[in-house]
Amino acid sequence: MAEAAELLKPQRVRPESGGVRPTAVPHSLYFAFLSYSHVDSGWGEWLHDELEKFHVPSSLAGRLTTAGIIPKRLTPIFRDRKELAASTDLGQEIREALISSRYLIVLCSPSAATSRWTNSEIDTFKRVRPDGCVLAVIVDGEPFASDVPGHDADECLPPALRTRYDRRGRPTSKRAEPLCTDLRENRDGKRIGFLKLVAGMLGVGLDDLVQRETVRRQRRLALLAAASFAGMAVTSGLAVTAIQARDAARDQRREAEGLVGFMLGDLRGKLEPLGRLDVLDSVGARALAYYRSQDKSSLSDDSLAQRSKALTLMGQIASSRGDVDGAFQRYREALAGTAEALRRAPDDPQRIYEHAQNVFYVGDVARQRGMTGEAEAAMRNYKRLAQQLIAKDPSNPTWRMEGIYADTNLGILLLESGRYSEASAVFENSLSDRERLAAGAPDNPQFRKALIEVLAWLGESREKEGRLDDGLAQRERQISLLKPLIENPNGDAEYRRQAVVAYRAAGRLNAIRGNSSAGIEQLTTSVTIGDALQRAEPANADWASMTAYSKLDLAKLYLALGKEEQASAFIRSGCDTTDRLISKDPTVILWRVELRSFCLEVKTRSALARGAHVEAQELASQLGALARTEMRRSPSPDTQLVLANAELVRAIVERALGDEVSARAAFADALRSWPSAVPDRPILIGRKAIILKGLGRRAEAAQLTARLARIGYGDPTYKRDLSTVG
Repeated sequence: MAEAAELLKPQRVRPESGGVRPTAVPHSLYFAFLSYSHVDSGWGEWLHDELEKFHVPSSLAGRLTTAGIIPKRLTPIFRDRKELAASTDLGQEIREALISSRYLIVLCSPSAATSRWTNSEIDTFKRVRPDGCVLAVIVDGEPFASDVPGHDADECLPPALRTRYDRRGRPTSKRAEPLCTDLRENRDGKRIGFLKLVAGMLGVGLDDLVQRETVRRQRRLALLAAASFAGMAVTSGLAVTAIQARDAARDQRREAEGLVGFMLGDLRGKLEPLGRLDVLDSVGARALAYYRSQDKSSLSDDSLAQRSKALTLMGQIASSRGDVDGAFQRYREALAGTAEALRRAPDDPQRIYEHAQNVFYVGDVARQRGMTGEAEAAMRNYKRLAQQLIAKDPSNPTWRMEGIYADTNLGILLLESGRYSEASAVFENSLSDRERLAAGAPDNPQFRKALIEVLAWLGESREKEGRLDDGLAQRERQISLLKPLIENPNGDAEYRRQAVVAYRAAGRLNAIRGNSSAGIEQLTTSVTIGDALQRAEPANADWASMTAYSKLDLAKLYLALGKEEQASAFIRSGCDTTDRLISKDPTVILWRVELRSFCLEVKTRSALARGAHVEAQELASQLGALARTEMRRSPSPDTQLVLANAELVRAIVERALGDEVSARAAFADALRSWPSAVPDRPILIGRKAIILKGLGRRAEAAQLTARLARIGYGDPTYKRDLSTVG
């Protein structure tokens, strides 16, 4: 059975957060979102058409301003054409369009000021895009008229537009002063008002834009006059067409790559904490679709880097969905891309960093698939790259984090090979480094996540060492850091994911230490958080797997305490999830072997508790068949332990039913299946003590039970099984 922290995945920080080189403000999926009351739909249609057909003067297009690189066109503009009056909430399409729009343009009028839909769109945009820009276009009424008694009906600005939001997207008590233009004839008028709006979006002065509009008109007249010269006109026309085609192709490529950069950077940063695999999947797919149409040998350095980012993102999504083979394939392809980029510039630290991420991901998937040699080679290569980064700039906190991650990864390999005390030493050293970084930058989420993560690994290694109190202390500290971070249901989903694992581990340790009530409470909390995650993203196989383990752990504890009725619902739900995961991808060993055998074991114990003896024997037989199949498929110490546990469960069933001959044979098979060399984990010491006691080798069993007593090991299932075989 997989232990808690083995379900954690070390977090990686995207290259954008490294602070190595500044990047221009990226293009959005939509240039702007146009929000208006349905009463102002005529104005909305007019403004949408004007924005869509507006051509930015060529002398401005491509210029870098504070608003980013000026595009050739202001497209696309999102305008909702549906009537929302019958709805109860903004639709998903509207929310996603708001998230992925660079600007929000609000048509302001007394009708808009009282429209809850317009206000809700502004509120949503300000919350998810606190760095975004909201532009007000007045078509009727007066701004801040509600400040004057008796003039509420003239107010044209919706409440959310008049409210300032902080950098985290939370409304404050301060008043906002939105950027406004007025399209009415007695004010700016349509032409000047429209150009003011465009100038605000492009980050240029109004005079600059008006002058270039005038120049463009004069040029258009000059071209019409020149049309009288037939031969010259034909030649000039062909030349202009060719130049425009070349410029258009260049501009389109620049805009497309800007859009891809935004999708893989800013948009991904907004969606990732929400755990939205479906939207992230479409982001990665669109980026890859663009690069498939390009000649890879001619890709620029930046394009090659962005293609690798898209592949890495697709690999992460595939991994979260349980598609291990798909993840491995995409990580390998991304690795080839970053290797080529590094070949072109071997001393560029950003390229070393990006290549190191894919080296890690390939090694991590190899570890999950049991490819120990390839996993260790990858992790050592990853550490070498991290050391290169630190040597180039020891003061860079991101590079220092890479060194810490590299040490942690080696600690994980030590942990999985049973060298628990060595692993604990590595994790303790890593904990000290992460505490220093977190103390120096308490608001840095990267450092905070890294600290929480290493506490999980240290807690697990301590538990396997047999230092149960210390293991529980690390888990409790981890939970104390996570608690304030998971209170916001719309916060970073990764914190809630870690909380599922932390509460599960703490619950199990509390039960082992004799505090079953605390164990039940914490395991229940783990299940509650896990269920909420699954409701938010049903396709996330990682979350489903973790929650299934928590439910089966809770059910097993209830059974050991004689509470079969409370256990039944958790068994049913946990095993249903297990079946779904295996049908989705039967190649994942964690699900096919460990989770499935855990489900069958708990089902067997439940049937025995209910007195369903035939059912218990049948389930024990299924558990044994599963273990023997895996032994034939992939013999290893791990599969030997699965088989030994299956025989132990069968022996307990037979002993409980009074069939001493069958029970003794099963105990003998369990001991025969036991690996010749296995780490001394408390749970394994307990299982072997039960086997030896079942065979009547009481002196040997007593030595093992004494060892467990000295470290305070009192797992209720272990104690119940000892009583049964006695």
